[in-house]
Amino acid sequence: MSAFSHLTLGQPIPARHHAVSCSLPTMRDVIGYEERDPAIVGQLGCGYPRFLLHADVRELTAVIANELGLDDRTLWLTCSPRLADALAAELGTAGQRINHDGLDGVAHGPDPDRFNQAKRFLQNVGGFLSSREAEDRLVARGLRPAVVSETLAPADTAAATIREVLTQAYDDVAPDHILLAPSGMNAFHAGWRTLADLQLSRGRTVWIQLGWLYLDTIAQLQRFAASPDDYVQLTAVHDLVALDQAIAAAGDRFAGLVTELPTNPLVQTADIAAVSAKVHAAGGRVVLDPTLVSPLNVRVLAHADLVINSLTKYAANEGDVLAGAIIINPAGADAAWLRSHIPLAVDPVYPRDLARLAAQIGDYAATVAQSNRNAAAVVAFLRNHPGVRDLYWTLQPDSAEHYLRLAHSPAHIGGMISFTVHQPLATFYDALRLPKGPSFGMTTTLICPFIYLAHYNLVTSAAGRTQLAAAGIDPDLLRLSVGTEPAEDIIAALAEAFAA
Repeated sequence: MSAFSHLTLGQPIPARHHAVSCSLPTMRDVIGYEERDPAIVGQLGCGYPRFLLHADVRELTAVIANELGLDDRTLWLTCSPRLADALAAELGTAGQRINHDGLDGVAHGPDPDRFNQAKRFLQNVGGFLSSREAEDRLVARGLRPAVVSETLAPADTAAATIREVLTQAYDDVAPDHILLAPSGMNAFHAGWRTLADLQLSRGRTVWIQLGWLYLDTIAQLQRFAASPDDYVQLTAVHDLVALDQAIAAAGDRFAGLVTELPTNPLVQTADIAAVSAKVHAAGGRVVLDPTLVSPLNVRVLAHADLVINSLTKYAANEGDVLAGAIIINPAGADAAWLRSHIPLAVDPVYPRDLARLAAQIGDYAATVAQSNRNAAAVVAFLRNHPGVRDLYWTLQPDSAEHYLRLAHSPAHIGGMISFTVHQPLATFYDALRLPKGPSFGMTTTLICPFIYLAHYNLVTSAAGRTQLAAAGIDPDLLRLSVGTEPAEDIIAALAEAFAA
């Protein structure tokens, strides 16, 4: 009996109340979701929480709006007072700062532009209220009989448990150099912005993005750049000549570089030792993100001033927690300053989210190890299948040497694979029985048409497709996160779709 069957539209992935993904089983569903088709969106009770507000958050927001008499206004509840202040500043006079019953947020009038502006800001910085906090508050108001049952670690030791595991993942770095955040993007916001402010005080404002990175990382680099000219995008991760030229052009204004190891979704790995040496020699700082494969597969801290890691992936391997971490390299030139200042900028993780993450993180290493083994079998299948047009994975020819210098061993290949197919995308995708939705790094195998979900505006415009092509990205690329189910079942599901 196969481990997989077709999931219906909107079904949570995994089948849990706080799932961070949901089923988008056909390309029509994907497009309907992106175009906000009510017939599609109305069937989604959950989704990736920075993109689609959890039903509990929506319900609590409506309750608070009613209590405050804001029924004619849009209300956004945030994870902290700090981010409510930031959102109010973003909206200017259009925003009304709210504090009610220990909750913080911002309201604005019924303006679609303000709605999109507020949602995009909170999405970029990971500022939405936790779904578990919303659930707890609904129960406290008597609107729910009880919270949904789930396994939790002891609340008083949860953060220490998480840091202990991360300490081992990051070469025994001291626990006080690990800061926890409500999401990976919130971690990036607090860590990178703090480092950027330090560099700004030195007159250094130019940041380089190396490679095509995750969309909200790109969005923050663009949003918070001191000026448009202070954001430099180099999509070719292996072009060290272009990097030299960009650093030289910035001169004394060069602040630093941000990249992922490997990049999302092309799974490319830069020669990070060479890159880091060039950046530091020019007075810049390095921010690295190993989330795509996890720090259990690659050693990156020695090359970075800061490492940003989404713990939603692999650490929260059951797929129902948002969390992130900032790791400060104790050998970095600014380590002491960052250790004292980043805690002032990072937002708190809701205690029940910490307890839920701590209950799962003991399986972190086993999840990554099984995902690695399964990915090796899936890659072997895809490399030899005539239906595959392009295949991207950590040991692809242009990146293998660089990746292996970071990997714990040649077997630590990571569970992320991207590929394109010769047949029409919808034919393959619609026939596929694997779970289909956003996110990655679960015990559950998960596939999505990543560019449609992350960059739909680029997919649907001629200029956007030109931009993607210049970065070597096919709009029809599929991103496959290999889970821990039997490898033969994953392969059988792929083979069935190729035969459609």
